[in-house]
This record gives sequence, structure tokens and C-alpha cells, in this order.
Amino acid sequence: MKRNILITGGAGFIGSHVVRLFVNKYPDYHIVNLDKLTYAGNLANLKDVEQKPNYTFVRADIADLDEMRRIISTHHIDGIIHLAAESHVDRSIKDPFTFARTNVMGTLALLQAAKEYWESLPEKYDGKLFYHISTDEVYGALELTHPEGVAAPFTTKASSAGDMAYGTEFFVETTKYNPHSPYSASKASSDHFVRAYHDTYGMPTLVTNCSNNYGPYQFPEKLIPLFINNIRHNKPLPVYGKGENVRDWLYVEDHARAIDLIFHKGKVAETYNIGGFNEWKNIDLIRVIISTVDRLLGNPEGYSEKLITYVTDRPGHDMRYAIDSRKLQSELGWEPSLQFEEGIEKTVRWYLDNQAWMDNVTSGDYQRYYDDMYTAR
Repeated sequence: MKRNILITGGAGFIGSHVVRLFVNKYPDYHIVNLDKLTYAGNLANLKDVEQKPNYTFVRADIADLDEMRRIISTHHIDGIIHLAAESHVDRSIKDPFTFARTNVMGTLALLQAAKEYWESLPEKYDGKLFYHISTDEVYGALELTHPEGVAAPFTTKASSAGDMAYGTEFFVETTKYNPHSPYSASKASSDHFVRAYHDTYGMPTLVTNCSNNYGPYQFPEKLIPLFINNIRHNKPLPVYGKGENVRDWLYVEDHARAIDLIFHKGKVAETYNIGGFNEWKNIDLIRVIISTVDRLLGNPEGYSEKLITYVTDRPGHDMRYAIDSRKLQSELGWEPSLQFEEGIEKTVRWYLDNQAWMDNVTSGDYQRYYDDMYTAR
């Protein structure tokens, strides 16, 4: 079936993997990649698909309602996968207004533009879908009740770290929202707007909440690519507090597969949690990164551990996130495909093998290039 799919934030980390998957897997779909190309958006992430006949890139701001109306109607969009967001907690603490504008007002503009266009069609909402990607951070924090880890109450073949968890509670789809940072508060608000458009107007919507992603093309302000790059340059590895905060990690291509599956087979108005069943304390994860990078660079074992630098913890730093993905597993048959050890090896190798990409991103040259190119137009 011919479809016209709008993917927002498609030049970013997760978005570029989703765009690539859809462009390559569905040649009969027209994939429209919409991205503002802020610091986290980079078209170099999609060099391998940019000439495909079923791919179109549009530079735009999702908070521009008139532009969203134009793009959705011009391209006859019948499905939206909404990933565009400001996502870095530290940035949200310094500048909460930007997060409210993009994550809340941008989502609202997209919803309203889609509503107006779809309601103008003879078939209205038939065959349409607004799929909103959110975060596990909207749920707040879980207690670290077992600091050394306990046997997890559920496992998958892709679990690692000894199938360990650091508590007996997990985020489920009905967990009460309790955001603690400006970032998570803005995402929680956008989630509520998406559900409100379904309940008020009958718009077909879906929401997913995902755990931390890792893999190629992640902007190097995030922990894993930042630390890989710092080890490469023998720079300090800043660790908040004592490094005891726990996160659930998921390889980005597994997230993209889940998005594909949910977009096509998920139930309208449902929420699905997407996680890796893969909890790690930050300090333990950092030591795995150090060990892997040192080995691949030919450094002596433990060579870069001296770079670990403990810094003052950030305000409102949640202690533990842990996702229960069993609903997604039981209803749609999804589960992570990679053992964490395999995923982190692939990730480290990619960043070390793509140093030109990393250098271009960290220098900011890519942003100046896009600004000049699109200003000239």
C-alpha cells in the first residue's frame, strides 16, 4: 500500500535509524524527513539514503503551525512518527523555555495541523496514525532497593549484566507520571496532548515510552559517545555523584524495529513501553566502555580508568529507571535482538571507525554548513 509517512527529527540519532529502516524496507512508501537541523540534527547521518527515490528531506520547525499545515497537506501525509524533541536533561535545566517550545508547542502544532488536514479528507481519520515517541523519564524515578543487583523477575534472551536488576519495581504503561526535570516535564505534557487529541477529537494516536538508547550517530553530549571520544583524546570522564544511578539501555536499531512494528500493528490509543531489560549502574557501564575502547585502541588493560572524574551531581537526578516491556513482547512479539556486550562492541567500533564524523560534529562545522546552505536558498 502506498503511504506518505512524515518522520520528525529524522536527522537526529534515533530518527535517522527510523528513516533509514523505513526508506529501505518500504520502497512503496514516501518518507518525508522533517528536521530543523539544530545542533543534534545532521544529514550526514543519512548519506546512504539521501538519493533514494522514496525519500524527501524538509527543513522546518515543528512549532511553526502554518509550516506544519503546508507540509502535511502538500505531501498528503497519512502517518506521522514524531521523534523531534529537545532531549538533553542538562540543557533543559539551563534553558527550560526552549524545551517547552519544541516539545510541548511543537507537538501541539503537529497535532493540530494533522487534525485539520485529516478532517478535511473524505475518509477523515481512516488509515491515519499519529505515533508519538516519548521517554521513560516521564514516570519519575524508581528506588534503588538492591544496590548490588537482584535476579530480575523477567528476562529475555537479550538480557545481559547477569540478568540483574537493581530493584523489584519497573515502569509499566499504567505507571503514574511524576517528571522531575524540565525535559521530562515537557515530554509528559506532550504525551498528555497526544492522548487528549484522541479522546477529544477521535484522532488515531499511539504513544511509546523508551529507555536510554545507544548506538551509531548519537550526538556526543550523551554519555556513551562522549566517553568514547574523551578516551580517544585522553580527556576526563565526568561522572555525576558516585556513578550509582541506574539506567536501562537499548540498542538503537532494536528501538527502530519496535517503532516499525508498533506503527504497523500497534493498537490505536494504546501505550507501549520499549526497554532493553538491561540495567547498568553508570559507573559499571563506564568501566565497560573504558575496557572496550582501551582494548580496541591497543592500550594496556585499565589504562584509561585514571580519566574517571567524579563531579557534583546534577539537580533532580533520578536514581533508577527500569522498563517493563512485556506488553510489547506479548502483544506484538518484539524483544531486543542484541546482547549488550555485542551492542557496545559494535557501538565503540563505529565511533572509532568514523572519527571524521565525530570530529565534524564536535567542531560544529556541520551546523555552519547547513546554516549557510539553507540561508543561501
